[in-house]
Amino acid sequence: MNRRQFIHQTAALAAAGGVSGSGPSAKASNAQGKIMTVLGPLDPQRVGLMLPHEHVMSTFGSDAAITPNYDREKLFAAVVPYFCSLKETGCGALADCTTLYFGRDVTVLKAVSEKTGIHILTNTGYYGAANDRYVPAHAYEETAEQLAARWASEWQNGIDGTGIRPGFIKTGVDAEPLSDIDAKLVRAAAKTHRKTGLLIAVHTGNNPASAQQQLGILREEGVHPSAWVWVHANSVQDFEALRRAAEAGAWIEFDGLGSDNVERHLDCVKRMKKIGLLNRVMLSHDGNMFRPDGRAPRTCDALFNLLIPAMEKAGISRREIRRMTVENPAKAFTVKVRTQS
Repeated sequence: MNRRQFIHQTAALAAAGGVSGSGPSAKASNAQGKIMTVLGPLDPQRVGLMLPHEHVMSTFGSDAAITPNYDREKLFAAVVPYFCSLKETGCGALADCTTLYFGRDVTVLKAVSEKTGIHILTNTGYYGAANDRYVPAHAYEETAEQLAARWASEWQNGIDGTGIRPGFIKTGVDAEPLSDIDAKLVRAAAKTHRKTGLLIAVHTGNNPASAQQQLGILREEGVHPSAWVWVHANSVQDFEALRRAAEAGAWIEFDGLGSDNVERHLDCVKRMKKIGLLNRVMLSHDGNMFRPDGRAPRTCDALFNLLIPAMEKAGISRREIRRMTVENPAKAFTVKVRTQS
């Protein structure tokens, strides 16, 4: 079996039964043990090869806005053919990390999923990185419990009357140490996890001290590290910090992949393999396929075209590649409350 056959065999897991789940209006309680896509809950074994950190579209860099103003004709013309080709390459699913206030539009994601056959997850939460540019004013006044109630409501009732539910919680933090508002967002995410079972993905980057603070907040809220993703871990210089977090059960996401840094991502994977922790690794690009300001897209195909061949050449087995690209994301994004023992 050649590499292309291997990828397509992996993608066939997602193709079985198409993208239809139980429908976005299915009760949230029915989604425990499933993965929540914009088309409804899905059995984890049907997801296939998954990219855990991408952006179908975003307005990042523009002013915060509740309702993005996309030119849908241009958006679909740019995004749909690309994601159709990406599906042919082997992609079965992706987690869209565009949050509320910088471009989340769940109806667009639903349409893209229907048109392309790729499973798409959207998110709840607020993004606290970028110097809190996208943190709404009410987040400073409300308690973490009140914020968690807002986010849990999107899970229980659907987003903005659409019936579409988030598949994970997305937030972000600035440079260490955690500011008061960033710590509140992390605590709200932990409380939301306890109410919903949704995975917590936190933009953390090269900030080991912040990562430890976040895990401390989760511990105070009774949430296990396996409910948390160290987003942008590929930029971390202190590899020992990644090892400690992974050994505790956290997910380590090398997600800045592009044609110019394949060797860096390969080195990260090789180091995680050396210490026996590939079972905590996920891989993605942080791509962004449509930006209304006209900037060029950041593509999300280097995993298929560059990193997988490089990993195979470096002695990473197909079984290990499957673990990082299929099994780990499916396990991470499965809806399940994960508490401290």
